[in-house]
Amino acid sequence: MKGKFITFEGCEGVGKSRQISLLEDYLKDNGIKYYFTREPGGTDISEQIRAIILDGKNTAMTDECEALLYAAARVQLIKREIEPRLNNGELVFCDRFVDSSLAYQGKARGLGYDFVKRINAYAFENAMPDLTLFLNLSPKDAFLRKGGADGKDRLEVSGMEFHEKVYAGYLELAEIYKERFAVIDASGSKAQTHGKIIAVLKARGII
Repeated sequence: MKGKFITFEGCEGVGKSRQISLLEDYLKDNGIKYYFTREPGGTDISEQIRAIILDGKNTAMTDECEALLYAAARVQLIKREIEPRLNNGELVFCDRFVDSSLAYQGKARGLGYDFVKRINAYAFENAMPDLTLFLNLSPKDAFLRKGGADGKDRLEVSGMEFHEKVYAGYLELAEIYKERFAVIDASGSKAQTHGKIIAVLKARGII
């Protein structure tokens, strides 16, 4: 039986890392076997691509190059980790996936959803998530809670206008893929958001 694939999405500073940590603790405490990975990254080659993408010195990188690098890191992760584990019946979680490319490069960079879908055809055809947990919090509120952007992260310092476009992209995707997306209000406490995530995972029969 094929496993289940769940992804986390959201704007910068929304608290994904913390929620993933809390979920891992919950899964361990309840004896639920799982595998967590992240994008871009998750394999040696994908992590090297991640370093190139996020390096604050790479200001000359074109939008198309950025999108293709994400797609390259993604297919490596799918082939090496995600697909084999799903075929083995495992529960797989990923911090970001193709929806990030749709929101960041397709919407915010202006490359269009069709362009992103074409270069990520392998992901769309072979490894689409069963459930996407979208932590819903505006960029303004997220950065305020986070304490500002990380100056070494090329994406975080792209400016508020860029991040507002990313957010608008996510809201559009939540409508386009409403059966797959679970929109989680992340404006409350960490514990409250965690509780909502657990409730959704239980309601969808994931855990």
